[in-house]
Amino acid sequence: MSIEIPEPYSHAWLGLAVPYIREVAEALGERVAAWWDDPFDPRDATVRLCGGWALVWDEESGWRHGRFLSGVKGVRTALDEVRYLGGGVLPAPERVIELLDGPYGSPVRPVYRSYTDLGDGFDATLAAYGMLTGHAGVAG
Repeated sequence: MSIEIPEPYSHAWLGLAVPYIREVAEALGERVAAWWDDPFDPRDATVRLCGGWALVWDEESGWRHGRFLSGVKGVRTALDEVRYLGGGVLPAPERVIELLDGPYGSPVRPVYRSYTDLGDGFDATLAAYGMLTGHAGVAG
């Protein structure tokens, strides 16, 4: 199966992470109050949890968790008491839950890749993830 990678910074490219974020939000179930993606540099997304906490994902450092201070679609989310969960930039949704619920996390930001690394295979992994989960496409 050949996977077509959208042109960088196109609408389709900006939405490549949406299927992955959706899967994580769905895996978290009733713990999620809302979720949204934010475009770029780096591409990121927020999963706002019930009880005043949130998870934020970005394409350089993966997932972090903290007390939600502010944020809406189009505006970077601000967190307090931030802990980076580890596990790489795209841990499986079940692994995100394990990392969130376990004694994991560090205040030190890991950097697994740079958002400027356009030819490193990351976009192909995101595109394949969307196709394999049946959630390919861009959020509206």
